[in-house]
Amino acid sequence: MPLKRSDLPTAILDLLSNGTVIPAHPLALDENRAFDRRRQRALTRYYVDAGVGGLAVGVHTTQFAIREHGLYETVLRCAAEDRQAWTDRPMVMVAGLCGDTPQAVAEARIAVGLGYHAGLLSLAAVADRSEDDLIAHCEAVAEEMPIVGFYLQTVVGGPVVSSDFWRRFALIPNALAIKVAPFNRYRTLDVVRGVVDAGAEERVFLYTGNDDHIVLDLAMPFTAMRNGSDVTVRFRGGLLGHWSVWTASAVNQFTQIQHALRERPDGLSNELLALDSRVTDCNSAFFDVKNNFHGCIAGCHEVLRRQGLLEGIWCLDPHEGLGEGQREEIDRVYHQHGDLSDDGFVQKNLARWLS
Repeated sequence: MPLKRSDLPTAILDLLSNGTVIPAHPLALDENRAFDRRRQRALTRYYVDAGVGGLAVGVHTTQFAIREHGLYETVLRCAAEDRQAWTDRPMVMVAGLCGDTPQAVAEARIAVGLGYHAGLLSLAAVADRSEDDLIAHCEAVAEEMPIVGFYLQTVVGGPVVSSDFWRRFALIPNALAIKVAPFNRYRTLDVVRGVVDAGAEERVFLYTGNDDHIVLDLAMPFTAMRNGSDVTVRFRGGLLGHWSVWTASAVNQFTQIQHALRERPDGLSNELLALDSRVTDCNSAFFDVKNNFHGCIAGCHEVLRRQGLLEGIWCLDPHEGLGEGQREEIDRVYHQHGDLSDDGFVQKNLARWLS
C-alpha cells in the first residue's frame, strides 16, 4: 500500500517541521566483512540514547554496496526493530533509495513495508538524464512514499541541477523535505530559490547535508525573492553523515542553536557562530577531505572504533579504507577539538548498548 504524506503521524510531521538531528546510520561489519548484528544494534541504541529525532538507513554512510550484498532489507529491518525495541518516542525513519526508477520504486516499497516514513532519493545512478527525466523519476518514486530530495555533491556522483528543478521537485505532492548537500553555497541557494519559487517553504522542509557548513546552515536565515518580496527560510535540522559520530554532542549543539535563535532571533553569539569552523575542521578529518573524500566512511568508522562501538573500520569494499594521513588528521582533531566529542557519554553506556 503506497504511503502518502497525509498518512504520516502528526508527531512525525511535527518533528520534521520543528527541526531535528538525523544521523546517517553506518554499517557494522566483522573482520570477515560480514554483517555484525550485535554492533549494528549497539549503534542504533547509541543514536537513540544520544537524543536524535530520526535515523537515515541505507544511505551513503550505510554503504550503497549493501544492495549488491543482499543486505538492504536486512539492515533497514534491523534499524526499525532495534529502534522500536529501545524507545517508544516518535522518531523519523528515513530509508535511502537509489538506482534507476524500477530499483528505487522497489526499495520504496520495501521501506514502506518496514514502517519507514520517508525515502531519501539519490539521483547519482540517473545523473546523466535530463531534468525532465529526473523529475519523472522523482514523481514515480513519490507514488510509493513521501520523498526527501537529495542534492548530492558531484565528487560522489551527484548531478548538477538548476533552481527550476528544485521548484518542480517541491511541487510534487508527496515531496516532504530536501537534504541540501552539494557542499557548494551557490547550489545551496539554488535549492532555497526553487522551494521559495514553488511557494513550498512551509511544506517542504529544508535539512542541511552540507557537512562542511553545518552550524551556519542551521544558524543563518536564507532569503530569496518572490513576486518582488523577500521570503526568508531556515534549515529545520540536518541529515548528516558527520552526525554518525560524536552524536550526543551534535544533539547538544543543535539544541543550543535552537535555544539561541529563540532567545536572540536577530543573531547568534560570536562564540556559537565560531563553532562552525571547529565542526568543519573535525569534518575535514572524518571525511578525508585531503584525499578527495576517499575515506569518508572509513573515517567515521575509525571514530566509532576508537570509542568501542565498532570492532574495526571494515567496509564492504576491501579497497575502501582510511586515506593517506587520515588517521593522523583524526588524531589532530581529537587533540584540538576533543571537547566536542562524546567519548564520556559513550563509555558510560557502551556495555549496556552491546548487551
